[in-house]
Amino acid sequence: RSLADAIWAAPFAGLAVAIIGALVDAIAYSLGLASGPAAALTLAATMLVTGCLHEDGLSDIADGFWGGRTRDRKLEIMRDSRIGAYGAAALGLSLLIRWSVLSELAGPGHIFLALLAAHAASRGLFGAFMHLLPPARSDGLSANAGTVTTETAIIGAALGAVALLALGLGGAIAALILLGLVFAGFRTLCLNQIGGQTGDTIGALQQLGEIAVLLVASVCLS
Repeated sequence: RSLADAIWAAPFAGLAVAIIGALVDAIAYSLGLASGPAAALTLAATMLVTGCLHEDGLSDIADGFWGGRTRDRKLEIMRDSRIGAYGAAALGLSLLIRWSVLSELAGPGHIFLALLAAHAASRGLFGAFMHLLPPARSDGLSANAGTVTTETAIIGAALGAVALLALGLGGAIAALILLGLVFAGFRTLCLNQIGGQTGDTIGALQQLGEIAVLLVASVCLS
């Protein structure tokens, strides 16, 4: 089976990440840590369990899209393992926003609900993104992943949407609308910048989606 065939299950990976993050937060809470350090440890746990894969994609996209003049140059920069100013700024903002939301949520229960919605729903976008955009390269992760069918994309998106109910019905609707705007805007940006999608764009999409849902969670759960 190819990656494209299994991409519908990405929200379940998000569920696993959420459980690990919530467990770390619960331990920190039981030890009497303040909300700031507890949120930092929770965020660190979610990053470690994924190997910072999506954070790497976000920084590569920021460096490539805004550091290169031509399509080929942008793709070349995205493959460079070094982090430039744009990448560092994007990564720093991502960490700051996510930490600030998690540090304001009250207790491990709300932390788990926020993490569940954010990590599962953001990964539910993967299939649709790969289905709607062609690979920007002839090689690489996305090019070798295979073709995502319409059915696979719909299943993944539906699973992600169900996870948003952790925020309540109103929160789920608000998060769904915001995710739709993020998806459409980032899809247009990728088409204009490099003519398609790569593994880095998938990682950046996850980060943007996670941030969007966490912002809604900060209103619904705090």
